[in-house]
Amino acid sequence: QVQLVESGGGAVQAGGSLRLSCTASGDTRSFYFMGWFRQAPEREREFLGGVSWNGGTTGYADSVKGRFTISRDNAKKTMSLQMDSLKPEDTANYFCAAGDDPFKTDTYYDTPDAYDYWGQGTQVTVSS
Repeated sequence: QVQLVESGGGAVQAGGSLRLSCTASGDTRSFYFMGWFRQAPEREREFLGGVSWNGGTTGYADSVKGRFTISRDNAKKTMSLQMDSLKPEDTANYFCAAGDDPFKTDTYYDTPDAYDYWGQGTQVTVSS
């Protein structure tokens, strides 16, 4: 079992930046791909970006490509989401997630069902 805790959410004006962090605890000896998602009220959970177990592969949704950057530090058991040029439509609850990757494949997934562990979420509000 892995526990994930997000931090760094808050309120910011359009055009500003925020950096979210996700800290893992528990059974972190295993290998995991990780991802960031968000969910606004009355909308489905949306994939933002993912990273493979060793950080070698990253990918992003078109809606955030060029504005958001994912990084992970396995030694510190953390993953970050740097968010720049924020827009009001980025307002949502942001979640980090991890999925078991026992074969250490150099991949990640963009569907929530692929992930085994989720954080509780952190709210991001962008005002115009």
